[in-house]
Amino acid sequence: TRLAQARTSQPAEPADAILEEYDPWESFNEKMFSFNYNMDRYVLKPVAKGYNFVMPDRMQQMIDSGFDNLLVVQRVVNNLLQWRPKGAGAELGRFLINSTLGIGGLFDIAKQEFGLQKTKADFGQTLGIWGVGPGPFLVLPLLPPLTVRDGIGTAVDGAMDPLSYVLPFIWTRLGMKIGSTINDRSLNLDLYQGFEETTVDLYSAVRNGYLQRRDSLIHGPAPY
Repeated sequence: TRLAQARTSQPAEPADAILEEYDPWESFNEKMFSFNYNMDRYVLKPVAKGYNFVMPDRMQQMIDSGFDNLLVVQRVVNNLLQWRPKGAGAELGRFLINSTLGIGGLFDIAKQEFGLQKTKADFGQTLGIWGVGPGPFLVLPLLPPLTVRDGIGTAVDGAMDPLSYVLPFIWTRLGMKIGSTINDRSLNLDLYQGFEETTVDLYSAVRNGYLQRRDSLIHGPAPY
């Protein structure tokens, strides 16, 4: 979910100079955050609950694995751009194994049988490793929290999505994106419920959690 993607279970220790929460558009962001939160609460979550009722958990996990398998291009490219050949090799191995033995990626055989873990590599992270600053924090309708740097990264990663070339019709891709979002929300129905209910200033908590998570991916050890 949009809220869940910003949440971290164990935030890194803050480094004030790095993790300064630069949010000059806070008034706009808070309005967009409220809009996204209400969309999740009153639209996406109820739909996901209905979907979860009729779709077995195992099928949901298979669908999630299938969609994730299609992200191999952006993960391989970004691992190479970050000079992490081990991560790129792991992603290529995962794709080959899961696309064949895993029946098109529906089963994560690479992890289960070969111990090949999925990496975390995107172009926003690549820009950060290259020394590009995050820029202002940004919340847009129907999107997860971002910084300007990560917004650019999201656009570049989207251009590396093979589905945009295999499925040129925007409505087909939109339908698949909606299906993936509902499936993901269904898999995470209860995971963040306690956090939402016990946090007083949800916007600030999400902003802080997102910025810390991104900083740890950029300045921490190789994320795989």
